Amino acid sequence: MIGVNSIVVGDFDLKTMVESEKTKHTCLRLEISGADPIFVKGTWHHSRFDISVTDGSSSWICNATEEEVAERAAQWDQPVSEYLELAERYLGFQQSHSVYGFSDALEGSKRLSWTFEKEGTKLEWRWKCKPSDDSKKITVGILDFLMEANIRLSEEVVNKTRSFEKMKCEAERCLAQGEKLCDEKTEFENATYAKFLSVLNAKKAKLRALRDKEDSGRAVEEEESTDKAESFDSGRSDNEQSEEEASKKASSSKARGRKRAVRS
Repeated sequence: MIGVNSIVVGDFDLKTMVESEKTKHTCLRLEISGADPIFVKGTWHHSRFDISVTDGSSSWICNATEEEVAERAAQWDQPVSEYLELAERYLGFQQSHSVYGFSDALEGSKRLSWTFEKEGTKLEWRWKCKPSDDSKKITVGILDFLMEANIRLSEEVVNKTRSFEKMKCEAERCLAQGEKLCDEKTEFENATYAKFLSVLNAKKAKLRALRDKEDSGRAVEEEESTDKAESFDSGRSDNEQSEEEASKKASSSKARGRKRAVRS
């Protein structure tokens, strides 16, 4: 058997979209406890549904009319749309918390049932499926639907794989470009920092040279001032010495004059 659990296909008619007319197709490989799996194909309209069931050798059908669906929905105090949505959910995808059944009924019919919970109460829905007049046609139709759906799924997988590979290549390219930009940024920052250090060191050296020059000029001025002071002191000492010598000479001359006066 084909290993497909559930397939859903939706068809939309643009001409009747205003009237909210829509049709969906589902196919579920339904696992039933204590029995072989069956395939349940559903066609869901806006106010009714059709079900085809096969176990591989026999088939059954259930064509629920608008009146029957409306009556069942009224029994459960539900709008028709909500009732169909819930039925499609349970017959389009096998719900793990639900108990499914496909039991015998009168005249070769089968009763398809499933359980669900509503407001804490476990409930069960049942629909009677009559034997198909052409089991081969029903079974072949379900298998054809599964094959077509499988082909569409395979094409979709291929397309998504291609899109993924394209996105992966684009992501790798963006990553490489990002790394390149990061390296260029780091290189630029390092070069800018090195240039900044060079300019800063040059300015420091210039300031140091100016400070040394200023200190040197100040030392020269202090030395010249010291030389001038020493020269002034030296000149003053020489003058004082000359005056003392002149005074001594004058005293000596006066003494000799007095001596001469005494002799005469």
